[in-house]
Amino acid sequence: MKKQGFTLIELMVVIVIMGILAAVAVPKLFGMIAKSKASEIGPAAGEYVKLQDAYISETGTGIGDWKMIGYKMNSTSNFKYYEGSTENGETAGTSVLLSAGKNTAWKASNVGALNDCVAGGTWILNIAANTSSGGSAVYNGVISSNDCAVLTPSFKNIQTGTYQVGSN
Repeated sequence: MKKQGFTLIELMVVIVIMGILAAVAVPKLFGMIAKSKASEIGPAAGEYVKLQDAYISETGTGIGDWKMIGYKMNSTSNFKYYEGSTENGETAGTSVLLSAGKNTAWKASNVGALNDCVAGGTWILNIAANTSSGGSAVYNGVISSNDCAVLTPSFKNIQTGTYQVGSN
């Protein structure tokens, strides 16, 4: 009579292998979740750049606030968005001249921790006059910490002509 089945050793080997695979996969999974949450930053900033460039092309004299350029970004469950120091871009509608120099025009801050990026990390988009070409602007992306920069590696490349809307 032939007996069929698995021995206890065989079952334990399979369980150990599954445990090793889970120990490797779970941290990668959490890293991908944080990166997917942060993926909204690139398109939001890219949309701002696109609208601001259109406004500058039309007026040729200055940069517009969020209301003037038609940009509306509400805070989400993961991020709060600010224009300068005001949440959600609620400002008086004034225009800052390009010759005024470097200005913080757009800012995002994460509400909760995203892996190693602690809550309150910031992604800032500075805007300044393009001295080599009249009537245009140069954008500079700044991230508060390297732990946050890992989530959005292409954010620092936001500049006129080098950033594709939605790339991240």
